[in-house]
Amino acid sequence: MPEPQKPAEVQPAVANNEPRDELPPDDTAPGEGPEMSELAGLFVVRPESATATKGKDITFLAKVDSTNLTRKPVMKWLKGKWLDLASKAGKHLTFKETYDRNTKIYTYEMSIIKVVDGDAGGYRCEVTAKDKCDSCTFEVSVQAVQEESQDNILEAFKRSGDAGEDAGELDFSGLLKKRKEKKPEEPKEEVDVWDILKTAKPCDFEKIAFQYGITDLRGMLKRLKKMRAEPKKSDAFLSKLDAAYSVDKGKKITLSVEVADSNAPIKWLKNGQEIKPSAKYVFESVGNKRSLTINKCNLSDDAAYECVIGEEKCFTEVFVKEPPITITKLLDDVHTVVGEKVEFEVEVSEEGAHVRWEKDGVELNRENAGSKYRFKKDGKRHILIINEATKEDIGMYHVFTNGGESKAELEVEDKELEVLQSIADLTVKAAEQAMFKCEVSDEKVTGKWLKDGVEVQPSQRFKMTHVGRIHKLVIDDVKPGDAGDYTFVPDGYALSLSAKLNFLEIKIEYVPKQDPPKIHLDTTGTGSKNVITVVAGNKLRLDVEITGEPAPVVVWMRGDQVISEAEGRVRVETRKTLSSFVIESSEKEDEGMYTICVTNPAGEDKAELFVKIVDVPNPPENVKCTSVGEDSATITWDAPSFDGGVPVKGYLMERKKVGSSRWTKLNFDVYESTTYEAKKMIEGVLYEMRVFAVNGIGMSLPSSSSKPFMPIAPTSEPTRLMVEDVTDTTCALRWRPPEKIGAGGIDGYIIEYCIEGSDQWVQSNQEPVERNQYRVKGLPVGEKMLFRVVAVNIAGRSPPATLPQAVTIREIIENPKIRLPRALRSKLIIRVGEKVNLQIPFQGKPRPVVTWCKDGVPLEDTTVGTRTSEVDTILFIRSAQRDHSGTYTLNVQIENMSDSADIQIQVVEIPGPPIHVLVTDVWGFNAALEWKPPKDDGNCEIIGYAVQKADTKTQEWFTVYEHNRRPSCTVSDLVMGNEYSFRVYSENICGVSESPGVSKNTAIITKTGLEYNPPPFKEKDKSSSPKFTAPLLNRSVIAGYTTAISCAVRGNPKPKIIWMKNNMMIEGDPKFLMQNNQGVLTLNIRKPGLYDGGRYSCKAVNELGEDLVECKLEVRVLQEKGEEEKK
Repeated sequence: MPEPQKPAEVQPAVANNEPRDELPPDDTAPGEGPEMSELAGLFVVRPESATATKGKDITFLAKVDSTNLTRKPVMKWLKGKWLDLASKAGKHLTFKETYDRNTKIYTYEMSIIKVVDGDAGGYRCEVTAKDKCDSCTFEVSVQAVQEESQDNILEAFKRSGDAGEDAGELDFSGLLKKRKEKKPEEPKEEVDVWDILKTAKPCDFEKIAFQYGITDLRGMLKRLKKMRAEPKKSDAFLSKLDAAYSVDKGKKITLSVEVADSNAPIKWLKNGQEIKPSAKYVFESVGNKRSLTINKCNLSDDAAYECVIGEEKCFTEVFVKEPPITITKLLDDVHTVVGEKVEFEVEVSEEGAHVRWEKDGVELNRENAGSKYRFKKDGKRHILIINEATKEDIGMYHVFTNGGESKAELEVEDKELEVLQSIADLTVKAAEQAMFKCEVSDEKVTGKWLKDGVEVQPSQRFKMTHVGRIHKLVIDDVKPGDAGDYTFVPDGYALSLSAKLNFLEIKIEYVPKQDPPKIHLDTTGTGSKNVITVVAGNKLRLDVEITGEPAPVVVWMRGDQVISEAEGRVRVETRKTLSSFVIESSEKEDEGMYTICVTNPAGEDKAELFVKIVDVPNPPENVKCTSVGEDSATITWDAPSFDGGVPVKGYLMERKKVGSSRWTKLNFDVYESTTYEAKKMIEGVLYEMRVFAVNGIGMSLPSSSSKPFMPIAPTSEPTRLMVEDVTDTTCALRWRPPEKIGAGGIDGYIIEYCIEGSDQWVQSNQEPVERNQYRVKGLPVGEKMLFRVVAVNIAGRSPPATLPQAVTIREIIENPKIRLPRALRSKLIIRVGEKVNLQIPFQGKPRPVVTWCKDGVPLEDTTVGTRTSEVDTILFIRSAQRDHSGTYTLNVQIENMSDSADIQIQVVEIPGPPIHVLVTDVWGFNAALEWKPPKDDGNCEIIGYAVQKADTKTQEWFTVYEHNRRPSCTVSDLVMGNEYSFRVYSENICGVSESPGVSKNTAIITKTGLEYNPPPFKEKDKSSSPKFTAPLLNRSVIAGYTTAISCAVRGNPKPKIIWMKNNMMIEGDPKFLMQNNQGVLTLNIRKPGLYDGGRYSCKAVNELGEDLVECKLEVRVLQEKGEEEKK
């Protein structure tokens, strides 16, 4: 195998300072698209374009500076746009990576072994490091091998030996080599890959595709299949569609053909289904050129397309390329300890993308992960979770997408054991107890104790305990042999704690000595009390040092009572030089003077102590609400009966709504007063209050809750107060309710008045009135009076609404006037038996005199009633009769002034029958009738007649005319040989007469010699093309729930029904059930999934034509509530 060339020996060797060749403005470097983002400069040395010799090796070099990078960069070598060369690594392609720790520069090498023609093309290298990336492109061209010529034959001679040019003998072996004839180099012809593929074996297709840089193997095979078919000469097409087209997802593509006949109709088909023009599919026709443009291509547009002219077709296939899923946020290395949770998080370019996790080359999935690994998706984020890391999890983790990969390293270390308290050296005397004690950070750690390197075994004297994080070794009745080095060794940790036990052997020579006893207190002998303050419930322990020889006797007393040393809440504990006074859970009763007395043969000492017990205060008392406002209330309370021995600093208040259990704090700083105004309350809601007392010790229990109270406020003043009427002794007022009423509502109104210039208001009504009007009576004539109105509710009186000007009390003259309603200004028509109730308003002051007349005569009919008030009069008739018709006159009069109005009433009913009905003439199949109007027209005009005929044989009546205006008519189309009688009904606005007028004579239609020749019967052709009478409707369904879509069709003969999904026929799929019930078509979809969504269509076809309907089915996943809230 030949040795790879060094980078310095080949043309593409990188130059550090040479500028890169710039591309033309309209050209794009191979592998780079216009959408590439701005890159960061990470390369120190970039690979450059080079020309390689066929059959030789070539190496490309790139260097990356990692000084400013937080993690190791990742290098990718690509050919073309997407072909990752890492997957092709082997004998032909090798990759090498080195790192210089001094310069922090990574060196990457790509070597092509034995270059072939297929290695020519555009290459790209990409380097990424967390949020930074850089890339560069270079070209590789391949040239044929050039053989060196030996024009000088002497160059073939060599001399043996190393002495020099003339040393040794000549060696003619160079001339023995076979020399090939030098052939003139022929220009290299371009290789057509498709010609190679046509003659190659199918097993070599993949190798040839890689050799010539073809990445779409599927499209290559389809195109090759069509190329092998012999093309037929077309008469309809001048130029056909290409064998295949490729387009990126979301882009548009145009398919074009040229036709021979510009007037020939053309059809475009997709997977055998005709395409109709729409916003997505645009048809264009320019001269002989026909184009189909597909906008915003998606994966459903990846299909076979046909262009059809008559019987001729041309085919093509469109491949929609989905952009690869790239990684936008790379994995980060993780360093953790055993037992901790680990998360690897990566972010990709699109939601719902599929990623593959691997650990040290082994794929991780839900089947083999068990409970160790968990996989989580959150939009574009994908997370691999390791619940409890162990040493076995150490390794390199990779995540792969179809457009990139990322890796990160996991390092797991053992938890370090922290020593919180080490063991200390001990020096003990004989028969005493020795205790070694240590404390570590982990409660679960066990260990063993060693003495001089030998494990200590538990016995009656050696006791080992482990409680939580504390380990103890207790040695009772220490002996000289127990002295030595003691060590505690935790299990599983390279750690040990050591200490030394020293045995102290003391020889005592007894010398009798006497010292008087003494109590050592800081204030002894000052003459003032020693006061000790204790919070109730706490423990008091007073240690008093005692000296004296021999050891004095200690006695504690409270008054005359001696406190014993027995176990109890109040007790004394005595040791050699220390006496301790203990009170467990101190209480108020423990407060008082205590005495300590110590005596021995040398003397006596005495001291007094006063123990003061302090506590939190008692709760405040008598909490109550003294007043309320619209949103406030004033609360008072009494100070606590006992302040706890410490002055009360202040109070804290809380409130709550009645029925609620949640108390709300009103103040966070101590409030000193016993009166508090609570604000920001809701009007009309019941509240309760409670108070806490606070002293230097703490906060008391809450007081008893106050009685419930409700914030409420009086209403605002009434509005729009005005005078409605004034007489010589009264005044009528009217007003509107207050603008602001509140939760207390309105109980009524109080009306008050006073004489102008006076401030003595007189209440007119004793009880509040509920209406918004009131007439004040008993007013003095001629005086100017002021009026005001006050609204009253449970909270009291509102501000008054006062008239701006005084009102003079006197009679006002107003001319009488009738205000006749518009409906009564024309004739009033009423049917017999109906009720009549006419209300006519009028005005006038003083009250006018009202009189009614009928037809100029005073109304005295007892069946007609009237009723008159101060402002209107009513005329009523309980059951109208025809004699009630006439002109009613209303007259209102004040002294010599009057006004009148006329009201016309017409009472009508149905008319009587026509009279003198006669058949005046009969000819052919016709008969002439005449009659006279009815005697009783129902008190209104006759508007028409209804004519009926009947055959005397059957006596069945049939209507001939309705609403006939004239009193005569001609009846036609009578049947020959029959005898007819006739009857006529009269009609007015109330209806037709109850009984008809019957003709006195009949009409006989005689037979003649006429002969009827009916036309021949022709059966109706019921054939029709299919037509959908009910379309498919768009549906949105939930995944997993069976659904159905329906439509209705008609046609004769019965059409054939074809169901399609995304223009693909649905056949033989058990998931779909198709039904046809009397033309009602139903497609049942069993438990649809997300992939069942799309556009469904139903096509009906018979020999007369076809029809198509379609709809869109959306399948959505039902999300749980917790996930929705999280989103």
